[in-house]
Amino acid sequence: MAKARILVVDDDEIILTSLGELLRLEGYDVETAQSFKEASALMAASAFQVAVADVSMPDADGFELLKLIRNRYPDTGTIMITGYGTIEDAVRAMRGGAFHYLTKPVIDDEIKVVIQRALEQQSLSAENRALKRQLAERWSLENVVGRDYKMLRVFDLVETVADSPSTVLMTGESGTGKSMIARAIHQRSNRRDGRFVEVACGALPETLLESELFGHVRGSFTGATGDKAGKFKQADGGTIFLDEISTATPALQVKLLRILQDFEFEPVGGSKTERADVRCILATNQDLTEAVRRHEFRQDLYYRINVVTIHLPPLRDRIGDIPLLAEHFLKEQTERSGRRIVGFQEEAMRLLQTYDWPGNVRQLQNVIERAVVLTKNHSVGLEDLPDEVIRPATAGAAAEREGGVVPLKKALEGREKQVILRALEQFHGSREATSKALGISRSTLYKKMHHHGLVETGESAA
Repeated sequence: MAKARILVVDDDEIILTSLGELLRLEGYDVETAQSFKEASALMAASAFQVAVADVSMPDADGFELLKLIRNRYPDTGTIMITGYGTIEDAVRAMRGGAFHYLTKPVIDDEIKVVIQRALEQQSLSAENRALKRQLAERWSLENVVGRDYKMLRVFDLVETVADSPSTVLMTGESGTGKSMIARAIHQRSNRRDGRFVEVACGALPETLLESELFGHVRGSFTGATGDKAGKFKQADGGTIFLDEISTATPALQVKLLRILQDFEFEPVGGSKTERADVRCILATNQDLTEAVRRHEFRQDLYYRINVVTIHLPPLRDRIGDIPLLAEHFLKEQTERSGRRIVGFQEEAMRLLQTYDWPGNVRQLQNVIERAVVLTKNHSVGLEDLPDEVIRPATAGAAAEREGGVVPLKKALEGREKQVILRALEQFHGSREATSKALGISRSTLYKKMHHHGLVETGESAA
């Protein structure tokens, strides 16, 4: 294991020599400097885990070195030492980012303990930074797999709205990746250093959801033995993601409307108004306009959250992405399990592309994980896929073998949709190029797209 590197800075040559020798005997790699200029040159040349610096130096005081380290070398912990310490200097050092402040004469055992603790703190800080980088990479937009033109439009919207404070409403079926897109928005925003807090509103009982979101005070209900901060307070300075927002009760909708407009709320059972600076992203798999029409969702809240809408298409409408997603999940699972599986057999991939995927991307991920666990081959075959995926594809063939007849319209509809989707993908969504390639008019193409659910609400044939 590499030795920790320590820089000792003091204009007193006796202290410099004795302290340097003490730390070398402890197994550290030590460099020494007698001035600010010499110390800054050493730090520019190589990295140090800890710097031990005297406050008094001939060309600049130790506080100037502390400032330099804080601004240019934040990974270096600084320990300040002085022969005439004051409370004011100690406070100034700690506020300036010093790890510790010692007075001369420096006691050997004391400096050893302080340096060891500084190294432990630097190690924890480095680990936290690494974890944050991994988290940012995991939830970055680049990790969202998709080349379908509908997904490219989603990516463009994410890039556009990421730094905006505007509320975002995401719609789409369950399993389409709304949580991942919400995290990608957070990671690309100027709030990325704040917390991302996710709440599955539909998973919590009505009696607990309000307390979970806004917190409660002691004694507000049975079991409230102390004050508790809610999710909005926890997300202060960051982003809160409310999934399944359509399940919110009328009373909760009133409080949501208030916090989205004024950033203010009261905890359950409390009278003190609190504030939370949060960016709110909401998601639903229900038609909120229909819920408003049925008076199940407040119209004013709907207009407040429907500032920017991002619709995530179901997997069956982006079949060109299925091979990409399948290979992506296969790579993830093989790396996790340590198994060597190189890809998919042609029949298996064809079946994955023809299946309807009611559970969308989440279901595909589960199917691939199951296949990696069960397969005895070096590639995923039909026998590795679950019955729920195989059965619909084989039902028509079985009916024909048994003398049954599959209605022609039903047999051809699925194939027609696939052909149109593949053509749209090939020509990047251009209807003019797609209609020419398919040998049909633009209006016929539009009618067929509308019939197969490939046209979004409000989109015209033009």
